[in-house]
Amino acid sequence: AFSLCSLSPQVDAVRVYVNSSSENLQYPVLFVVRQQKGVLSWQVPLIFRGLYQRKNNYQEVSRTLCPSEPTPETRPSDQIIFVDVASMAPFNIAYELLVTRLENFQLETNKAFNFTASPSQPQYFLYKFPQDVDSVIINVVSDAAYPCSVVSVQDIVCPVYDLDHNVEFNGVYQSMTKRAAITVQRKDFPGEQFFVVFVIKPEDYACGGSVPSSIHGNVNRTWNLQRTKNLQVTIVPSIKSQMPASVYVQAMFFSFLSFLSFYLGSVVVAFVHYIRVQRKASAGRLSPEHGSGMMTSSHPISASTPEGSSYGAIDESSSSGGRQLSSPERRPPPGSDTDSSVEEESDFDTMPEIESDKNIIRTKVFLYLSDLSRKDRRIVSKKYKIYFWNIITIAVFYALPVIQLVITYQTVVNVTGNQDICYYNFLCAHPLGVLSAFNNILSNVGHMMLGFLFLLIVLRRDILHRRAMEMKDIYTLDYGIPKHFGLFYAMGIALMMEGVLSACYHVCPNYSNFQFDTSFMYMIAGLCMLKLYQTRHPDINASAYSAYASFAVVISLAVLGVVFGKNDVWFWVIFSLIHVLASLALSTQIYYMGRFKIGFLSFPLTDTGIFRRAVMVLYTDCIQQCSRPMYMDRMVLLIVGNLVNWSFAIFGLVYRPRDFASYILGIFICNLLLYLAFYIIMKLRSSEKLLPIPMFCIVATAVVWAAALYFFFQTLSSWEETPAESREKNRPCILLGFFDDHDVWHFLSAAALFFSFLVLLTLDDDLDMVRRDKIPVF
Repeated sequence: AFSLCSLSPQVDAVRVYVNSSSENLQYPVLFVVRQQKGVLSWQVPLIFRGLYQRKNNYQEVSRTLCPSEPTPETRPSDQIIFVDVASMAPFNIAYELLVTRLENFQLETNKAFNFTASPSQPQYFLYKFPQDVDSVIINVVSDAAYPCSVVSVQDIVCPVYDLDHNVEFNGVYQSMTKRAAITVQRKDFPGEQFFVVFVIKPEDYACGGSVPSSIHGNVNRTWNLQRTKNLQVTIVPSIKSQMPASVYVQAMFFSFLSFLSFYLGSVVVAFVHYIRVQRKASAGRLSPEHGSGMMTSSHPISASTPEGSSYGAIDESSSSGGRQLSSPERRPPPGSDTDSSVEEESDFDTMPEIESDKNIIRTKVFLYLSDLSRKDRRIVSKKYKIYFWNIITIAVFYALPVIQLVITYQTVVNVTGNQDICYYNFLCAHPLGVLSAFNNILSNVGHMMLGFLFLLIVLRRDILHRRAMEMKDIYTLDYGIPKHFGLFYAMGIALMMEGVLSACYHVCPNYSNFQFDTSFMYMIAGLCMLKLYQTRHPDINASAYSAYASFAVVISLAVLGVVFGKNDVWFWVIFSLIHVLASLALSTQIYYMGRFKIGFLSFPLTDTGIFRRAVMVLYTDCIQQCSRPMYMDRMVLLIVGNLVNWSFAIFGLVYRPRDFASYILGIFICNLLLYLAFYIIMKLRSSEKLLPIPMFCIVATAVVWAAALYFFFQTLSSWEETPAESREKNRPCILLGFFDDHDVWHFLSAAALFFSFLVLLTLDDDLDMVRRDKIPVF
């Protein structure tokens, strides 16, 4: 029996150390410690079970007894501790017993404390909240990654769970290699104090380390010494402010006011534009002939086309029929824009001879916009509105299960206390309510606010366009790029949904739900490419059904990549083959303006004419005219595009990146940037201008994307690694003491996407006064 006399008002703790040279597992030495409020027992050798029930034996054991609370009495208090030692061995066993008082059992705020622990010698300490602190971060660091350890926060309850097989029974816990961080709030502990428990695991597989091949026999003592780890713990306030609630309010105000400034800027630009329009209206509108001078007949592309290379081509004069088809006399009344369900969304050809005409017109060497805007405007406009209504339906059906799933994830984290489920930046994770990292969710508000602002800007343009159509304005009917806003509305909804799903992902970021964060990014990139193509090809762009079906295939491949893309070579072979074949098929459709068709349903199965026709086309374009392709500009774009996509396919096949979702997103973004660069170069090459607003948007897009990508590549966590290894990348907050680098990426990427959308919306505003038969197609 031992008697402990407490003289100080601090909490006293006692540590019992035992050591036995016996390694006989049949006759262990049993130790039972009895206190006033509890019993603690263990045996020596102490056995820990590892992977595949592997046994790890330890002869040295050290345990901290449940501490006694200081009494309000003025006189010293005595505590009696009984230690019982027993063994059933038929022979004598030597052991060593040492009972000591812990001098530094209570941790202090902002003061580092160093100590050592091992699997059989865990440590735990007490922390009490100061009066002016409501939330703290327990920051634990070590110079060595291994042995793997666990940091746990437990309420003041005896016994304390401080062994490998029971440390997960109570409180919250994290695995650790070099760094761990746990945010603790005062409201979660009614006694305003808690234990910080440190346990060293007997094996390292939980932290990503290797499993020893053999742990038995005479190596036990050496193995015990190898599992010792030096740790340093520092407890700091999570919010460096006397009023933590004010920091949350400040962060919310910053987030909303930052993006409300975009609304203010848009109002100012709209007002300036209104003043300029009124001044032009008062000064008299320009004549139609004024704008036609912007595109002369001596176009650099058409001038460089050799005579005689006419694969179904017709000269400039013969295209007048196409212009007559789009003239006001042949056009339906603009006011008769109805929603008739009789008009189907197929080819929308309003003339019986158009099928034969477009085979001739679309294979011209040089096309003008009037050649590809011959269909009824009302029906084409309805075709693009389907993009808007379909994406709303997709968003609702996709988002609701996602929200339900991440709520379940967060509930599991809160109930089990297992903080290895979610890959947060634990050094900057500010909880609010049931959410563990509210700052990562709040920073996505920019996507929703700017997406809604973009919808308002598109709506304003749509209303102005409808008014001009009702007034039968000739500049609206026959000048500039045909205005169809369905894709723009779909892009705005996609931007808002990206914010919603990114917030859902950051409720509990991990490997399984990362696809939520990228699904609408695929759709944004795809819709931007479709919009860019639709600008000069309004009649032959993809329908909403085929486009969204393609996105569905991509998302399905992303899910398969998450499941099978880690080490399965067969998956990467199949995916790379699909990628290359899809690139070739799409290139063929773009090169021939959708007129390259092999109609298996139009010919008998025994008819081999289709194969002869394919061979003749390849011979004509690849052998006979190999020195100069018929459509040079399209050929250059498609060659570069195929090289980029084939490079991606080879890279994926060779390296097999684990982050398959980001790999697919990289493919989409590179193709979008390539097509946008081609479009701008061809626009400038065609003697077209960039007005101040699109020029500003292009510069702003480049600058903001560069800044955003800088913060994106500041990796703060990685679910490609174990949770313990991921925490080595955690960093403190950098903005307002509330937001980390990834939050800044959210802010900047929202602004960058908004400016990117504005580029597509305003890029061809300089053509509003140019006749469509003077606007080239590229």
